[in-house]
Amino acid sequence: MPHSQHPPAAAAADPTARPQLGHAMKPRQLIMMGLGSAIGAGLFLGSGVGVQAAGPAVLVSYLVAGALVIIVMHALGEMAAAHPTSGAFSVYASDAMGATVGAAVGWLWWAQLVIVIAAESVGAAGLLATVWPALPVAGLSLGFMVVFTAINLMGVKNFGEFEFWFAILKVVAILAFIAIGAALLLGLLPGVASPGLSHFTAHGGFAPKGLAGIGAALLVVVFAFGGTEIVAVAAAETEDPRRSITRAVRTVAWRILVFYVGSLSVIIAVVPWTSEALRSPFAAVLQVANIPGAATAITLVAVIALLSALNANLYGASRMIFSLAQRGEAPRFLAALNRRRVPVAAVLSCVAFGFFATLLESWYPEKVLPVLLNLVGSTCLMVWTISLLSQLILRRRADRAGTPLPFRMWGFPYLTWLGLAILATIFALTLFADGARLQLLSTTALTLGIAAIGEVVRRWRARG
Repeated sequence: MPHSQHPPAAAAADPTARPQLGHAMKPRQLIMMGLGSAIGAGLFLGSGVGVQAAGPAVLVSYLVAGALVIIVMHALGEMAAAHPTSGAFSVYASDAMGATVGAAVGWLWWAQLVIVIAAESVGAAGLLATVWPALPVAGLSLGFMVVFTAINLMGVKNFGEFEFWFAILKVVAILAFIAIGAALLLGLLPGVASPGLSHFTAHGGFAPKGLAGIGAALLVVVFAFGGTEIVAVAAAETEDPRRSITRAVRTVAWRILVFYVGSLSVIIAVVPWTSEALRSPFAAVLQVANIPGAATAITLVAVIALLSALNANLYGASRMIFSLAQRGEAPRFLAALNRRRVPVAAVLSCVAFGFFATLLESWYPEKVLPVLLNLVGSTCLMVWTISLLSQLILRRRADRAGTPLPFRMWGFPYLTWLGLAILATIFALTLFADGARLQLLSTTALTLGIAAIGEVVRRWRARG
């Protein structure tokens, strides 16, 4: 397709004559959504896996992964400020590298989200049932799907408010956890002896498994940051998209890093990296601090984290399929809006798949969803790589044309290349890791398959 300047990046693909989404989301909601999207159950329950893989040196893995996310968010922020659109990185990839690439990454991201929606619904129901065993997992799961479908059909303003308070709860939980951990380490908790900082060097030193351990942990922790790209999608529906995305990028990125590194520092200082208690790291720290009901509290926070992610992912998936439909890459009826400017058909299409996958999981526990999740497990790596390549191309195009940009990524092109180098390292590590290799190859095959089908359909239409 012909190249264009950066600000009108996909103007031809998204003309103003088409129905447009509203702009009712508040900047504060976008910022909290950005924070909440990266703070999921993976942090509250799964961070211990990274600690066990690398020991205290897992902090290095989080710093590398965090640096990558900050680079990706700034790259997306530059493109989103220039052209806010619900298709976000899919639209930018289309403009930078052609419609086939743009549609492929959009469909891949959509597929990941609708599969993850089902996993989060089942996972939240399963966790809640561990606290109250009388609750039926299948019924709870389907109930969650109904509730969050209703929330997403109420309009972006109401969705944003729900997501804002979900994120607030998660942020407050992390801040409280860090405060309790700090008090414990300073010896301020009555009847609890402070371990000091000895656990950072005990049991084999700071990096007991060397670079191999740090690399293994990087494969675990990088996926914990997946979902931050949804900010670029949501920015299109804020009151002042260009200003909102700039504020979100500048504030969300470093706060995510602080929350993750702060939480992990507390965990490493309080619980030896060799401890079996790291299967639930937050609960382990709270138990050392003699906080009653620690395990139950962390389980409920993890349920909130999963439901928050379900809510955000349903929103993101519906906006992506809406954008694809507007560009002729998905059935046209999915681009229809109701009087609240909600793409009802798009929302229901995402929910339909989620309901189906949830039912399959209830009929065949732990058989269907793991296979589906394995197919899309490396989606965030694909999306981030294509986003950085798109920004590299579009920024250079804009600079050559002398086009002013509302927000310019600092350190270009060096930081963009650094982000791509980190991603290349992660891809290489993945290919040498037995469990992760199949996941990466499956996602790559799915991406190429989607691209091939899209190209065939596009050429068939051109002949017609």
